[in-house]
Amino acid sequence: MISVLLADDEALVRAGLRMILETTDDLTVVDEAGDGQAAVAAVQRHRPDVVLMDIRMPRLDGLQATAAIRARPQPPAVIVLTTFNTDHDVFRALEAGATGFLLKDTPPADLLRAVRLAAAGDAMLSPSVTRQVIHRFTAEDRSRVRAEALDRLRPLTGREREVLVQIGLGHANAVIAAALHMSEATVKSHITRLFEKLAATNRVQLAIAAFRAGLVE
Repeated sequence: MISVLLADDEALVRAGLRMILETTDDLTVVDEAGDGQAAVAAVQRHRPDVVLMDIRMPRLDGLQATAAIRARPQPPAVIVLTTFNTDHDVFRALEAGATGFLLKDTPPADLLRAVRLAAAGDAMLSPSVTRQVIHRFTAEDRSRVRAEALDRLRPLTGREREVLVQIGLGHANAVIAAALHMSEATVKSHITRLFEKLAATNRVQLAIAAFRAGLVE
């Protein structure tokens, strides 16, 4: 059973999310929080697997709350769920350690898939958000960015690079395992080392590293 914490200052939104999540057999809502401080406290009490986090909240906004939660030992995955789709919000969320960034008009099936992926250590972005991320980095000086990115990848082994490419392609752990003929446990071990070597906090940052280095087009 995957435990989920809902953090949103609108009770109606929380009720809608709870209704969607609890139509399944493998997801359960352990608590709700109406502001960022309450969300941080609820994580400490319940230790959920995944937090669905709004950005615009009183007392402590969702981005500050995400950073505080992700700084904890063995933190839950945090999916930022918002009505706002701006470069500023997307990149602040990823920098804070968010696992994914979804818009509130995301179809229920995609929301459920994102929660399951986050609990498994994967990530999901809304298609429009993915386009923003790609556009942001294609707009930079390609040659300079690629040289810097390749230098950053020097500590990686060949196998770690292969896993990084698969992450850059947006593949989940099971797909990577099948493509590279290894177990999912081995894939997870490689990803853990990628996080350490590249000082990344989520899979989206790993995907960006692969893209900037030219490993993924």
